[in-house]
Formats: sequence, C-alpha cells, structure tokens
Amino acid sequence: MYLSVQLSYYPLSEDYKPPIREVIARLQASGLDVYPNRMSTQVFGEFDAVMTVLSDTLKWSFETYGKAVFVANFLEGDRRPRE
Repeated sequence: MYLSVQLSYYPLSEDYKPPIREVIARLQASGLDVYPNRMSTQVFGEFDAVMTVLSDTLKWSFETYGKAVFVANFLEGDRRPRE
C-alpha cells in the first residue's frame, strides 16, 4: 500500500529553524520521496516504511528538542508524485 503524508512541524522554542531543518534532513536521508516547501513537507512511500520513519523521526525530535506540535494528513493511494 502506498502512502502520502503532508507533515507540518512546529517546535515550541524561539530558535525553531534548526529543528525544522534537521527533521527535514532526517526524512530526506530515509530513502523515502520527500518534498519540503514553505508550509509543510510531503512524504511518499510504502505504508510500513513511511510509518516507521515518521515514528522514529517524531521520537527523535521529542527526545532532542522537547515539546513540539506535528500536524499530519494521510492519503492512501497507489500514485507516486509527478516528477
């Protein structure tokens, strides 16, 4: 099953840009299709792989930077992003 996720990350600290950049870098290093933009980051891949990467990334973020808000929208489908 193919999964598309739109993820927004809001670190609850004044210096919020470095944590955002690190979360995006970790997602990009995962091997999934990752497309960041100014408002959110889109993540595409097989369901189990996406959910594992998201779980690991969220846990790492909380352990490293503390409190944060993540907002995610999930869409199941078999279409890969257009290149």
